[in-house]
Amino acid sequence: MSEPRQALAIAIAALRSHLESENALPASSLPLPPTLAYLGNCFALSPLEQAIVLLCVALELDPAITALCNSRQGLAYPTFALAFELFREPSWDVMSSEQPLRYWRLIEVGHQTGVFLMLAPLRLDDRILNFLLGSNRLDPRLAALMFPIVPPLETQLPTLAPSQLAVVKQLLQTLESLPLGQPWPLIQLLGSDTASKQQVAQGGAAQLGRSLWGFLGELLPVTPVEFTELLRCWQREEQLLALALYVDTQEVTTGSASSVALRRFLSQNPGLVFLDSQRVSLPPNRAVLTVEVQKPTPSEQRQAWLALLPPKRADAQGLAGQFDLSWPDIATIATTTPPETSVWTAAVQQNQPCLERLAQRIEVKAQWEQLVLPEAERDLLQQIVEQVRWRSQVYEDWGFRGRLNRGLGTAALFAGESGTGKTMAAEVVAGELALQLYRIDLSAVVSKYIGETEKNLRQLFDAAESGGAILFFDEADSLFGKRSEVKDSHDRYANIGIDYLLQRLEAYRGLAILATNFKDALDTAFLRRLRFVVEFPFPSVELREQLWRRVFPAAVPLAALDYGQLARLNLTGGAISNIAINAAFRAAALGEAVGMVVVMAAVRAELEKLGRPGYEVDFVGKGEEDWGGSNK
Repeated sequence: MSEPRQALAIAIAALRSHLESENALPASSLPLPPTLAYLGNCFALSPLEQAIVLLCVALELDPAITALCNSRQGLAYPTFALAFELFREPSWDVMSSEQPLRYWRLIEVGHQTGVFLMLAPLRLDDRILNFLLGSNRLDPRLAALMFPIVPPLETQLPTLAPSQLAVVKQLLQTLESLPLGQPWPLIQLLGSDTASKQQVAQGGAAQLGRSLWGFLGELLPVTPVEFTELLRCWQREEQLLALALYVDTQEVTTGSASSVALRRFLSQNPGLVFLDSQRVSLPPNRAVLTVEVQKPTPSEQRQAWLALLPPKRADAQGLAGQFDLSWPDIATIATTTPPETSVWTAAVQQNQPCLERLAQRIEVKAQWEQLVLPEAERDLLQQIVEQVRWRSQVYEDWGFRGRLNRGLGTAALFAGESGTGKTMAAEVVAGELALQLYRIDLSAVVSKYIGETEKNLRQLFDAAESGGAILFFDEADSLFGKRSEVKDSHDRYANIGIDYLLQRLEAYRGLAILATNFKDALDTAFLRRLRFVVEFPFPSVELREQLWRRVFPAAVPLAALDYGQLARLNLTGGAISNIAINAAFRAAALGEAVGMVVVMAAVRAELEKLGRPGYEVDFVGKGEEDWGGSNK
């Protein structure tokens, strides 16, 4: 028998002997097992209250207690009346719901119709019974709602980066300077990375001798009975297990029922609480200690990559410069990526699920040789690639980061009419950098509810920054348009959204590409923040001939094509691509090679679709051949 059970058996034997006698004795004379003594210290139980707990334990563990209770009072279960008869100096206030036994839900009172409180059956709470028997695990009612926050698996890295450890030390110094007996302040953790905030909170709680459990704020019950039950249950566990709580409020909407319940919970729970939030309203009766938590610095991330990767696989400078990851993420990627897989590829995929809710991943296929642009524009695209690729060396090794607070990323505008190659150019840049390209889904980002658009944009930028993805804002003028004169609340909130986007774009450390057909529609404040503006001109005759010569894949059977004749048609690259595909389908259906007849028929259809009917002379070749001029 385990030690707690042996001690309980001795105490229950003494209680049984007392039940068999007819004399009352002081409650303090009963031998208490260590677990019951600890329980009494945690919840300030009087000797009588501890004796009542022991009486309820005895009923659960000793079948003879039922008969003894029945012989003493005519009821086969413990009651307050029986306790007052057994033990000297009865105290009537132990029955109050404000006293420890009932306030902390240590015992349950079985309310029955027509039965007075004195004679109501008493039963020990299951969690308390297990505790007294030596099993000290989190109450199952809480375990279904909460999750333990533990240090990451052991690697060659410390649990916290030096910069994060400094935050924990500063936090502890502040807490230690508080007057004795003062309730804990709410510790509000600011920053974009949940993993880093959890690890800092876990490190701080561990230094204070507490385990940390996490809780999603939106799961907090709002009905009074369920709320009170959870609050009491958690406060009881704080004492029994020496716990601290980490509350994630990222999905708690301001003004919602869960927001009100959370505010109430924080106001009534004086325990150690770490709050992951920047937006929720905090109760006025609690002091707040605000702590800024960031991911490890780029130099710390670089050292982590060097420590975990073998030299042949380590491109620490490139990895730390492109990806902004926490140490647990770096450790996971470095230790789980198989040798045949690129560590860079594994890092690219790290945040993919976070992005795909708000953006559409574009499968990168375009290559440099497919991109037909003037040399000046091609050179600008190459400069964009160079700035992303070498930013770690310039910002970190050459010291430019120390001089800049913002503008550490690269923002580029691709301007030109539809079909001139903006999306293809974005693909080429992404392929050159071996990064994923995401087109922003405006329907998922923009919300009619106040604050939701900003929240979605924040999640989008944070996820892209961590995973090193390229953000592609197609039709950017719809998001980055000019701010309007404020005439009503809708104008004001629309302008606030644009202002937030301005700030977030400037702070973004990755590559963001804005594409627009209407450059003049963009707010001038955005243009000032752009590192590059690449104009995509309507292709000249020479460029159009190159487009025609490259548009058909090598496997397409081609008849003689008059590329000079085709180049004279005023078409963009996008239109030429559409014509080539339509002509290929037509030729396949006819069982022939792609020749001028099917191509010019596709040209006529494309021009009509665009509302630009061509001149008949455009459909006649050099030898006066008719390429579909008569609408055959």
